[in-house]
Amino acid sequence: MRWEGRRQSSNIQDMRGKRSRRTSGYSPRPRVRIPSGGRTMRAGGGGIGGIVLLVVLFFVLRSCGIDPLAILAGSGGSNPFDQVAPRTQTSAPTGTTRTDQTTQFVATVLAETEDVWGGIFEANGKRYPEPVLVLFEGQVSSACGYASAASGPFYCPGDKKLYLDVSFFDELARRFKAAGDFAQAYVVAHEVGHHVQNVIGVLPEFNRMRRTMSAAEANAMSVRVELQADCFAGIWGHFTAQKGLLEAGDLEEALNAATQIGDDAIQRRTQGYIVPESFNHGTSAQRRDWFNRGFQSGRLQDCDTFNNPV
Repeated sequence: MRWEGRRQSSNIQDMRGKRSRRTSGYSPRPRVRIPSGGRTMRAGGGGIGGIVLLVVLFFVLRSCGIDPLAILAGSGGSNPFDQVAPRTQTSAPTGTTRTDQTTQFVATVLAETEDVWGGIFEANGKRYPEPVLVLFEGQVSSACGYASAASGPFYCPGDKKLYLDVSFFDELARRFKAAGDFAQAYVVAHEVGHHVQNVIGVLPEFNRMRRTMSAAEANAMSVRVELQADCFAGIWGHFTAQKGLLEAGDLEEALNAATQIGDDAIQRRTQGYIVPESFNHGTSAQRRDWFNRGFQSGRLQDCDTFNNPV
């Protein structure tokens, strides 16, 4: 991926080197994350359940004032930034940001997601509320509760922040055999996809509905939300490719990463057998296919995991 020398997001909060303690009376909320394997995976969205499968995507878009038909009508070949005014840099969040190459890479990928989603929202007369990405090491406290690096990257709807311990990139390459900068970019873009879901109302609707769901129903709905986030990450990849930033093999890196972190692949690796009813992120084939669907079309219409078979 050709990322050097490009704009870096100022929405980075570097908490590395700062101690993060669990506060008394903390009430954990669901969070959405890339699984790291060997543990129960928590999700802020996904799955199967009742009449919402027919209406949720369009309902939540309309409820936040976005015309879904206008958004979904665009062709895959159009670039959403053609008529977007130049962006201005905002002040950096609290926390000193390091200047190592990995931090610069993450800040650049986040900036590229801001450009893509900012363009999509602005093309429809709306403002994209950019998320903050928190870099931490070892452990961190968020509005969704306390987490360790073993939990993997996650998005917290409660504070609208992405959380990443960059050591996960080493684990991605070593443990999951998914090396490459575009594999790492996919991880960031997936969590940004959850932020988009939170903004348009998908995550709040699922978190409301999950209170009355069985565990199996919640897992099945979680799969659909996770796969949509993969598809949204693919949309980002589509427009990144249009800008000429991808190199030979980049798409294969992302597809391999999606394959390696499928629920079935993780369960086979960690316990030697699979339990389909416990899946809550999607199989390797599903994750790869939905990312590729967004990548090939660049259209939100093609990311409707709620009204189509997954």
